[in-house]
Amino acid sequence: MKESTLSEVKDAVTRRATVLVIGVIALQLLFVASFVGALHEPRLKDVPFGVVASPQPLAERTANRLDELPGSPLNPRVLPDEEAAREQILNRDIDGALLVHPTGSTDTLLVATGGGRTLATALGTLTATLGEAQGRAVRTVDVAPSSRHDFNSLSSFYVVVGWCVGAYLCASILAISAGARPANPTRAATRLGTMTLVSLVGGLGGALIVGPILGAVPGSVWALWGLGALTVFAVGATTLAFQELFGITGVGLAILLIVIAGNPSAGGALPLPMLPPFWQAIGPALPPGAGTWAARSISYFDGNDMTSSLLVLSAWAVGGVLVTLLAAMRRHRRTSEPARAGGDSGGAAGQAGPGA
Repeated sequence: MKESTLSEVKDAVTRRATVLVIGVIALQLLFVASFVGALHEPRLKDVPFGVVASPQPLAERTANRLDELPGSPLNPRVLPDEEAAREQILNRDIDGALLVHPTGSTDTLLVATGGGRTLATALGTLTATLGEAQGRAVRTVDVAPSSRHDFNSLSSFYVVVGWCVGAYLCASILAISAGARPANPTRAATRLGTMTLVSLVGGLGGALIVGPILGAVPGSVWALWGLGALTVFAVGATTLAFQELFGITGVGLAILLIVIAGNPSAGGALPLPMLPPFWQAIGPALPPGAGTWAARSISYFDGNDMTSSLLVLSAWAVGGVLVTLLAAMRRHRRTSEPARAGGDSGGAAGQAGPGA
């Protein structure tokens, strides 16, 4: 009876299932560590920040004072005038600017809530505290305001998350449904072609939902569609590449890369300058971070400063395609060579048989 029960337990929980469960637990703990580690204690760190004041020595003294603040929350630079400050904010070169008015008692803070309301609020709190210590008030002006239907400027981030999740789920289904590993280059190419169609449909659907349907974000629907299609294909191709190399384990690696590492570092819940150094460093190089930056640029910054993000997404897309196809071709050669060798041996034996 005991042996029968033990046998049933072994059949119910195989060695492979045990390994996969351990892997899932590891991903679970990494998820907690990554999200809590990135988001539990937001603080400003080396935020690109402009200073405008006249005469020039006053601007330099103000910039030096801001640069010497404990914890280095700002990375200040002196700018010639308000127009230059506004232009750099809209170009996403800086995240805010302080206009010092020496003849009055009220200064002006320029921010862009379209790039993240949390960051704009933190800059407002910091400059107001510093101004109060000197008996000065600070008036805040929003240069690139987020939509009133876009709470905390998070809609751009959420649509990118949706694109990424749909992409790796679709890619996983395509591979797992036929045994997790493409048997030949034709099947791999077919799956990549299917991901292209999924990318076009998913990208358009997301752009329509956050744009005309919900009115959550402004910006060109065509541009968001293109970004969505590129994001979905980049994540899908990368997931297919992982599965081609590592089988079912590739799904876990895709989740590790896109969800566990990519989402908290994307600059969505907290803009990049408020993230810890590790997440701030990896965010722009991963699809969720590149997609979020580009989506906000389209929505609130006239499409400025998107080149690097688009190059990152393109690199993941091209890399995923190349790895998927090359790995499939390599496996196909390895499986076909023994078959050809066996056929040649059989033919040689057949030829030698009659003459023996």
